[in-house]
Amino acid sequence: MQPFTPDHETFRKSVRNFVEKELLPHQETWEREKGFPKDVFKQLGELGFLGIAYPEELGGSGLDYWYSICFFEELVRCRMSGLAMDVMVQTEISTPIINVLGTDEQKQEFLVPAIRGDKVGALGITEPDTGSDVANIKTTAKKAGDDYVINGAKMYITNGSKADFITLSVRTGEEGHGGISLVTFPTDTKGFEVGKRLEKLGMDSSDTTLLFFENCRIPQRYVLGEENKGFYYIMQNFQGERLGAAVTCVAEAQQMIEDALAYGRERQAFGRPILSFQVWRHKFAQRMTELEAARQLTYHAADMFVKKQDCVTEISMAKLLASELANQIAYDCLQFHGGAGFMREYDISRAYRDLRLIPIGAGSSDIMREIIAKNKGF
Repeated sequence: MQPFTPDHETFRKSVRNFVEKELLPHQETWEREKGFPKDVFKQLGELGFLGIAYPEELGGSGLDYWYSICFFEELVRCRMSGLAMDVMVQTEISTPIINVLGTDEQKQEFLVPAIRGDKVGALGITEPDTGSDVANIKTTAKKAGDDYVINGAKMYITNGSKADFITLSVRTGEEGHGGISLVTFPTDTKGFEVGKRLEKLGMDSSDTTLLFFENCRIPQRYVLGEENKGFYYIMQNFQGERLGAAVTCVAEAQQMIEDALAYGRERQAFGRPILSFQVWRHKFAQRMTELEAARQLTYHAADMFVKKQDCVTEISMAKLLASELANQIAYDCLQFHGGAGFMREYDISRAYRDLRLIPIGAGSSDIMREIIAKNKGF
């Protein structure tokens, strides 16, 4: 499947040019400092990269979803998976549900400035005692007049310390999935506190934090969609996040293989380039075949997503296959680099650490398998 037109490819080149000139030169610094300036969102917004598929009346470009795929395939060339993740949270995770469910007032207050890069968004779902068990969240929102009063905590929140607003899951009703709502939550609300920044195995340039809510009062007009329907909205929103994860895993795996092949043509052992040894030529031939299968499955799922077809199974398959395969390719490419691969100065070392998150985040591989099995009737 080849979904890209010449216009898509022209757009792709513009993204690549920006990434290589404005982001890649800062890789070493931002990885070492474990973060990047908030102004990067403003730069991306000014170029239209934060509103690719959003309506023009909201400041977006009104382009099709394949342009978004081009954007994320090229963004990984900054070689900072953490930065790419933070941007994806802005464009594919915290804001799409506002576009779908938000009132005109909510869109003007949160979505429009997010598209411009003036405000940074986060998604607040995971809690200290609930990971994949979304139906069991404990953070409460109690009605008080025309307001909600929110108490609780969230953890592992990407963009947590820099977010201007959070698309936040709260319990407004009974226990279980039927009592959850989503609200737009401004982080300048009294009683909100950013906890410690979490130290991670990888994704160093990404901002991941604990968040605390103590008697935080927001107006009830900030609820997204219908009260107590939040669980269903979250499950729907997961599809874009999981599809984006599959896209970036395929793109990063492609980059790792390209880097390894270039290294293998130059690195000599036993009097010849190491890429000339059959064991490695066949290994890469196998992995490239598997990667192409993952790419085509991801594009197929994206095509269904664009056409608004039921694609939960296909997206789950794509996320499962692409994330697991990317980790296998990272292992092989690091091994291929030998001792050099174990050194932090080599990109493969960073990619090996960063990619370990993806079979965990946005629904673990085991959750993907469970979804697939249920949807297939067993």
